[in-house]
Amino acid sequence: MTERAILTRRAAIASVCVAIILLGLKAWGAWATESMAMLGSLADTALDLAASLVTLFAVSLAAQPADEDHRFGHGKAEAIAALMQTLLILGSALAIGWRAVIQLGVTELPKRADVGIGVSLAGVALTFVLVLYQRSVVRQTGSIAIGTDQLHYQSDLLLNLAVIAALVLDIVLGLHGADAAFGIAIAIYLAYGAISSASHSIDMLMDKEWPEEKRQKLLAAVAGHPRVEGIHELRTRSSGITEFIQFHIWLDPEMSVAAAHTIVDEVEARVAGAFPGAEILIHVDPVGHYDHGHAPG
Repeated sequence: MTERAILTRRAAIASVCVAIILLGLKAWGAWATESMAMLGSLADTALDLAASLVTLFAVSLAAQPADEDHRFGHGKAEAIAALMQTLLILGSALAIGWRAVIQLGVTELPKRADVGIGVSLAGVALTFVLVLYQRSVVRQTGSIAIGTDQLHYQSDLLLNLAVIAALVLDIVLGLHGADAAFGIAIAIYLAYGAISSASHSIDMLMDKEWPEEKRQKLLAAVAGHPRVEGIHELRTRSSGITEFIQFHIWLDPEMSVAAAHTIVDEVEARVAGAFPGAEILIHVDPVGHYDHGHAPG
């Protein structure tokens, strides 16, 4: 197992462990306080646990090298796993939102603000440590799966703070309806996160082209070679942590095969320097030539 695979696996296991601890704490907190905001936070943590388990599986699968049946590797396992999580998150958001709306008409206040606040503060502390660790792993590995998981837990910090605010406003200050209002806000937040996650996953599965700024960086790296007459038929996509680049370059038609091969190696080195770890495929065309079926441009 590579060092990168070991680091990402450890980060995923740490995420699962933290989620299990928080799930137990928040289950007790939701039971003790009868708070809608705490219930929403509990549901989010349950989803965090599911997401972390899926991330652990996806990271392990994505780390496997390309094989005879998967020539482009297993990177898309991360995107598939994220789509599986989306339905769970949306379902939870709808359930929390519905219960919170019903709670708006209930006059009974949440109980035991001290328990709810204490559980939320513990959640903030544990999540903060986990996010710092995940951030360190992302810096070292560039893992999309761990990076996404880190962003999810980073947002969980805000959810814990929202629970504290809801309990203080509703119980301590007597602002009735604050708990239900925060429950609705958490439901909306969960739904938005699910839709955003699904969008990114679909982009990867559908091999969406890189953003224009990134493509321009690639074009600049290729155009910087003095003997390249032009570049066309550029295609880019991402699969997990691996990025795939393919394009055609125009060279002098009188150039020898050996000279053209040398230039291709030099261009590939330039691109690899700008995008380390990318899979690069370069095709050579004589100046002005387009492959049959491909329009100029």
